[in-house]
Amino acid sequence: MPVSTPPRCRLLGHDHGFRAEGTRLVWACTRCGEGGSKVYATDAEARRMAAALDRRPALIGLLPLRLWRRWRDRDR
Repeated sequence: MPVSTPPRCRLLGHDHGFRAEGTRLVWACTRCGEGGSKVYATDAEARRMAAALDRRPALIGLLPLRLWRRWRDRDR
């Protein structure tokens, strides 16, 4: 990673946001701006990939389920 990468990105990794601009899929870190792009054959394919990739994990929302499964499986 470049020296100018913020400490948060160095420790936690980049927080990429994805969007489609015509046939181009564009991504950039929401913290430092580092990113790139890729060209797809059609606008629809670029939009589909942007929608599929631009999802945020629901780690906190899944915590109760993880705790319940750990408690349920404790004797296995």
